[in-house]
Amino acid sequence: MEERYLTVTALTKYIKYKFDHDHNLEEVLLEGEVSNFKHNSRGHFYFTLKDENAQISATMFQSFAKSVKFEPEDGMKVFVKGVVTVYEPSGTYQINVREMKSDGIGDLYLAYEKLKAELEKEGLFDPNHKMPIPRFPKTIGVITSPTGAAIRDIINTVSRRYPLASIILYPAIVQGEDAKDNVSMQIKKANLDSLCDVLIVGRGGGSIEDLWAFNERVVARAIYDSKIPIISAVGHEIDFTIADFVADQRAATPTAAAEIATPNILVLKENIKKNIEQMTKRIRQSFYNKQLMLTQLDKRLDSKNPLSVLHHKEELLESNIERLNMRMYRILDMKKHQYEMIRRSLDANNPLAIMDKGYSISSVEGKIIKDAKDIKKDDTMKTKMKNGVVISKVMEVILDGRE
Repeated sequence: MEERYLTVTALTKYIKYKFDHDHNLEEVLLEGEVSNFKHNSRGHFYFTLKDENAQISATMFQSFAKSVKFEPEDGMKVFVKGVVTVYEPSGTYQINVREMKSDGIGDLYLAYEKLKAELEKEGLFDPNHKMPIPRFPKTIGVITSPTGAAIRDIINTVSRRYPLASIILYPAIVQGEDAKDNVSMQIKKANLDSLCDVLIVGRGGGSIEDLWAFNERVVARAIYDSKIPIISAVGHEIDFTIADFVADQRAATPTAAAEIATPNILVLKENIKKNIEQMTKRIRQSFYNKQLMLTQLDKRLDSKNPLSVLHHKEELLESNIERLNMRMYRILDMKKHQYEMIRRSLDANNPLAIMDKGYSISSVEGKIIKDAKDIKKDDTMKTKMKNGVVISKVMEVILDGRE
């Protein structure tokens, strides 16, 4: 009998046919550890699933991979469901994974961390994008369940703290498969209405499954795109959702959100009272300052009055005249004293003054005789006395008793 040789392709196709028509391999449930994980640009997962004694290649195409709520990593233990088949080009068998669950920390938590990292990378948590919450809102929009405790807590808190504000309820499904689309739709509707100054988006506490709608991308994107400031109020104080990170401000509870959205009317009244007191004090001080300024202006006007100026000039003139007279009298007295001193000096030095005492002055030919040697016999001598002149002829000159 002639031997018949098969091609590798034919054998591989046969084996693949066997695999594909084995009902036991149509839906295989496996558990194992992820190894050599790759997430390509088209969204497909390629990895190896192994345990202590064996391994199998695994592929998860983008249509199935997009439903995985976490990013697989090497060393992670997972549960997978898929079809075992043969990859003809390499002649190896593999599992085409259609579902994947994590083992240990939970699918939802991994999905939460995965989406959180993606949105942070996309900039949805950027502090620069966040808007301030208005201090005195006229209208507060609330997106929550109309029958839950959250809306009652918000209404009671707003009524107590700031009854001036009105509340518009945008009823939303906050739990279940339809919650994410319903919440995002109501956020968009509130923005289209443009009736609210601030939005409170949230619900009361619950399990991570109950709160999951607020961990969905569509809700995060609606919050980020909102033109109205949003306060996220999901769950209790210990609960954090993706919505909390995207919102303009996070509140621990719906009641806390209402407190953030509104001022306390009692504090406002106290502030108004203090402001009135300060304004009254400032007005009184201003009136006092103006009155003081007016008084100073009156004095300045009085000082600039022509009659006042004239009166002042008259007083100044009289003062100057008086000072001038006093100086003049002092100068006159001084001059009189100087005159008297000079007169006395002249009198004391006047050669004619000695004539009052019986002295006389003799001269010959206009020359005053100071020495007996200056005159000789027969000279004509003129002698001036107090009350006249005597002309005489010298009869004899005697010098020291000798002729």
